[in-house]
Amino acid sequence: MAQTQIAENQSIQLPTLFGDFMMKAYDPEVLGEQPTVVIFKGDLQGREDVLVRFHSECLTGDIFGSLRCDCWQQLQETLKMIHEEGSGAVIYLRQEGRGIDLVNKLKTYILQEQGYDTVEANVALDLPVDAREDSACLRVLNDLGVRSIRLVTNNPDKIEKARELGIEVTDRVEIEAGVCDANERYLQTKKEKMGHFLKKNQQEGFLI
Repeated sequence: MAQTQIAENQSIQLPTLFGDFMMKAYDPEVLGEQPTVVIFKGDLQGREDVLVRFHSECLTGDIFGSLRCDCWQQLQETLKMIHEEGSGAVIYLRQEGRGIDLVNKLKTYILQEQGYDTVEANVALDLPVDAREDSACLRVLNDLGVRSIRLVTNNPDKIEKARELGIEVTDRVEIEAGVCDANERYLQTKKEKMGHFLKKNQQEGFLI
């Protein structure tokens, strides 16, 4: 039987709870040890001011719904925003635990249960506070034909790093994910020690 040929980086349909999207994966030999994935909606070729999020993998949050962080809520909220706008993209980066890997991330959780915050735990284990690397995003955006983006983030470092890569960021779109007792200290640490934009809501607590 002849082998079926499929074009490289061909998109597939991705119906989700938040609407219909497209998805494609990029060769890990080009963009990292694991495939980089993009979930997108609409024809983005030549588009400006596209709604985009760079989302780093979080197994505990994205898959198991952990409330120790706000990753799961931010991912869902971004997909809803893109669906409502009619176009946009989430670039899903395979860099667990802000780039320290899953095993080390769980080690930091052990220290957090002993009273360390998320920054202190990394430092105590001689791990970088944030080891993420977003160069794959430029390749993905170029492949999609995106000319400029509105970046969905509350992390000012993401905007600076994107611009250093040559990505034109025309605006920052804040994303609010409600907090609970399990992640309030985590979000407060992100504000105080990592410079994230954060506001206080009397009904819902800290929003990031």
